[in-house]
Amino acid sequence: MGDQINSLIHLEIREDSVRDLQGRQSVRTTFKLSPRSIDALSILATQLGIRQKSLFDYLVDDVQTLRVIAEGGGLSGTAEPRVAKTYVISRRTLENLERISTSYNTPRDVLVEVSIERILPLLRREREKHERRKHFLSELNEHLARSAEMVRRAESDLGRDDPVFRQLLAMVKAVDTCCAAVEGCVDRGRRMEDFASQEENG
Repeated sequence: MGDQINSLIHLEIREDSVRDLQGRQSVRTTFKLSPRSIDALSILATQLGIRQKSLFDYLVDDVQTLRVIAEGGGLSGTAEPRVAKTYVISRRTLENLERISTSYNTPRDVLVEVSIERILPLLRREREKHERRKHFLSELNEHLARSAEMVRRAESDLGRDDPVFRQLLAMVKAVDTCCAAVEGCVDRGRRMEDFASQEENG
């Protein structure tokens, strides 16, 4: 027992582990981004069911990609107005941004903006899935209506105490729960419709 305690006492956290923990700390910082990029990040995070911080860090914490963006000159030919937006990101992500921005003389805002542009194809694919979900929701609602009518007939013909009626009623309740869950998924994706319209009109 004494040896185990002594071993624990002498355990040391390596310096690189400490740096990794410090890099995971959250910090708040502000960027000037286009409304489209702000909306895209927010919509996709909601659609995927993840925090904006997680998505932001995933997009911007890749040093190699940031170098490619900086070497490519960043944005070109865009006059879209910029809006100040504060995000919570990891300290490591911010340090990577600062380092690449300084090394390549490229504004942080540009690096972030182009990084977010990378998610637009994924957002378009999610938009297509959203349309297919709407079709399934429509079919599900029709199925629910038919099932509810069948339950009403079973109640009239068999009575509420009949085992078949009870099974049909349980089925309709399950379908109703499923329908509500699917409707929630579809409602969550409604913002993508507005975003797509803005892109088409822009």
